[in-house]
Amino acid sequence: MEFKLNIAQTLKELLTQEDTDGDKKITINDQGSKSFALKSTTGAVHTLKGTYALSNLLQELVIASRGDQAEALIPLSKLEEPPADRVSRMIRDYFWEGLTRSIDADGIAALVADTKNEFLAEQQLKVYVPYQDQLAYDYYKALETTHPIEVVRLPADISPQYVADLNDKPGILALRLYKIDGSVKGAPFVVPGGRFNEMYGWDSYFESIGLHLDGKSHLAQSMADNFQYQIEHYGKILNANRSYYLTRTQPPFYSSQIREVFEKKKDVQWLASHLSTAIKEYETVWMVPGKRLTAIGLNRFLAEGIGITPEAEFGHYDAVLKPYADQAGLSIEAYIEGYSQGQITNKELDAYFVHDRTVRESGHDTSYRIEGRCADMALVELNAFLYKYEEDFAELIKTVFDDHFVVGDKVYHSKQFEQAAAKRKELVDQYLWNEADGVYYDYDVEKQAQVVFNSATALTPLWCGLASEQQARSLVANLLPKLLEKGGIASCDGESRGAVGPERPQRQWDYPNGWAPHQMMIWKGLDDYGYTEQLHEVVYRWLYMIVRNATDYNGTIPEKYDVVQATHLVFAEYGNVGTEFEYITTEGFGWMNASFQYGLTFLTDQLREELNALTPPEDLF
Repeated sequence: MEFKLNIAQTLKELLTQEDTDGDKKITINDQGSKSFALKSTTGAVHTLKGTYALSNLLQELVIASRGDQAEALIPLSKLEEPPADRVSRMIRDYFWEGLTRSIDADGIAALVADTKNEFLAEQQLKVYVPYQDQLAYDYYKALETTHPIEVVRLPADISPQYVADLNDKPGILALRLYKIDGSVKGAPFVVPGGRFNEMYGWDSYFESIGLHLDGKSHLAQSMADNFQYQIEHYGKILNANRSYYLTRTQPPFYSSQIREVFEKKKDVQWLASHLSTAIKEYETVWMVPGKRLTAIGLNRFLAEGIGITPEAEFGHYDAVLKPYADQAGLSIEAYIEGYSQGQITNKELDAYFVHDRTVRESGHDTSYRIEGRCADMALVELNAFLYKYEEDFAELIKTVFDDHFVVGDKVYHSKQFEQAAAKRKELVDQYLWNEADGVYYDYDVEKQAQVVFNSATALTPLWCGLASEQQARSLVANLLPKLLEKGGIASCDGESRGAVGPERPQRQWDYPNGWAPHQMMIWKGLDDYGYTEQLHEVVYRWLYMIVRNATDYNGTIPEKYDVVQATHLVFAEYGNVGTEFEYITTEGFGWMNASFQYGLTFLTDQLREELNALTPPEDLF
């Protein structure tokens, strides 16, 4: 059955009748009749019933309106599409395209506004170009006459003070340009969505998992090319390519990224180039003693930078700053101004903001697990990620390059990385594993003690094969049940988080919230270690929560969820990106999209049928 509909007229009638709260969406909050009659092309009348079908009609009309036609031919199969199938199709066919950007003549307009706070918003985009990249400098200078940009060449040496001086001159950092047949194009990348309108570090890796599944490996490869450009020109994979992120890196997933691209593309020359860069990053970013390599031989995050982070939302630091402002007899605003201009010195705050930037470098911004101490901590997940680097390097060198890989005048063999991985496992077992509790804990290097905190990150050793079979059994028995909630795995348990209130506000990476990268790594770990029953349950709970919320809220797929209540109605820190749209979401959210596509690969056919039927997990597990 198909319906030939006048787009403007049907939209008007549908919204007038069903969008009772006037937000230009049809959700379970609306008080309409939840019933809308349509006449098919054969003259038969069909009545759509319920929020889901009516919101699908709204979305399909808006998709059709993007063309020049006044009428739309819409099949019933799209209006009453099984909900999990629809979410997957929308991600594959629409959302990835909506999230794709490039820093070139065609893509600059979409990058001009930085909306993370009003201070960063500008009408003209500053494009910061690396000192050595003449191609980029010439290309962007030529665009100044036709585009609202100002090109700035970065100095050869970028200091924390230089970056701090850019806080009132924020801009985008150039990424790779391809020169093909005389024309220049920016290497495309996928952004998280919403106010995150630049290329982020670990987001890009998890997005790539979904891109590979949806036949878009060229985008995953392009993002790896941008990672390489960042390491070669900025010295690290950036938190994101905005000027104020120049002193921060992100959780390391580059080796996984290039391995998975190579598995699709089989381009040995490309792999050799990227493996050289990945080894450089490993040696110069992560393994420099006294910086991100600690005295105990394990790694920490350590972001440089001066003062208050410019991208934080207004009021974010009030709970931290208020005691100092009160002591000085100043308002918080006056104290911030004095501190930022150097008129007020505060060594305690200086140390706090080193830890705060380091929290943001870790990707877990923010969480009481690491707040105020992150730069002192050897984190479980970081050392799991670097174990994966070492294992990846060893395997690629052995299997692809005949155990002989040359970078400059240095020759690498698999054995040295195998030994590095074995040593790391030994140190992880010594410092991070708690035999009595049967879980991993982060280690405070300064206090020389484990930090007892039940976190989803303690399951990342399963993702990379770092845990022994016995450790895996302990984790699944002792930690997984503490984190498993109605909608999947919580970022931590409530007891570890502790009480929250006006003086200790909720942090977004803590209970009761759940996050896509945690789920995806835990799924792979459970699968690799053979915990199929637990795998099916945690995947189903996460996907059901996504589908249920999308069904009830006009296709909404946001940044994060409260997994305890299994809802996207999350209000801690920054709101919830991906919930603000009219008529139809055209993006979803990057790693949420990927988690859905990836999660489907773990479900049996029967569980996928149950998901489409919206069978609650309580009825299945």
